[in-house]
Amino acid sequence: MGIKDQFQDKAERMQQQGKQRAEQAKDQIQNRNRRRDDDEMDPARREREDRMSEDYDA
Repeated sequence: MGIKDQFQDKAERMQQQGKQRAEQAKDQIQNRNRRRDDDEMDPARREREDRMSEDYDA
């Protein structure tokens, strides 16, 4: 395998890794937004979680 082929393979791998990282970041943002939406839709759950965290603080 020549140097050109090695360079091309490495460039393709790095491009794939970049796409995977971008996809993971996108998924994390969507999950974060989904959790935030869930909290806004269920104030009783948020209140329970707040009380639980206060119990741990005590």
